[in-house]
Order: sequence, then structure tokens, then C-alpha cells
Amino acid sequence: MSFDPATLVYDPNGLIPAIAQDHATGEVLMMAWMNAEAVARTLETGRVTYWSRSRQAFWIKGESSGHVQRLIEMRVDCDRDCLLVEVDQTGPACHTNRRACFYTAIRDGEEVELMAPEA
Repeated sequence: MSFDPATLVYDPNGLIPAIAQDHATGEVLMMAWMNAEAVARTLETGRVTYWSRSRQAFWIKGESSGHVQRLIEMRVDCDRDCLLVEVDQTGPACHTNRRACFYTAIRDGEEVELMAPEA
């Protein structure tokens, strides 16, 4: 059965959340948005491509930073309204130069930073 990005459930802006996970470690790296064309480009090229809501443009992860995400596998959740992209991550995934975007924990009502930016 072939996959058609049009079969996914997109929000009113034509977007679907995509969670990037390190294929080797299982670490959740980041969440970003894709539209149907970004999904198709990712599958065609193997380079994870997102839709930037602020710039209203496609961005290939690592295109300017060199912190590339190479697609290992794309998974669709049971409701078809969220994607999991398993990736081979080169360098930090977060624009703050941290390994992952989820570097702040809430513990006992306080924010705790779990990782510093990479040097």
C-alpha cells in the first residue's frame, strides 16, 4: 500500500506536528511543523524538511547550521494527525545549540535546565 501525504490529518493551517527522535538512542530531540509538501520532500530526499510558520517557508534541518537530520523512518500515529520522524542527528537539534529542545524540566514548581549549549 503506497503512502499519500494527503491522507494525513492537518490542522486548519495545513500543518501537522512532527516529533524528531534520535533513531539510535530514542531521545526526543524536537518538535516542528510539516505540511503535505514538507512530508513529501522529506520522504523523497531523506533530509528532514519542515515548514517554518514564522518565515512561511520550507527549511531543511541543518541547511545553514550543518546540524542535519537524516531520515531513518517516518511513522504516523493512530489518528494520522501527528508524525514521528526517526533521524540520524548530526550535531545539536535545537537552535539554542543544545542536543535537544526539551532541556528544561519542571520540578517541584521550579524550572531546571538539564543541559547546557554545546561548545
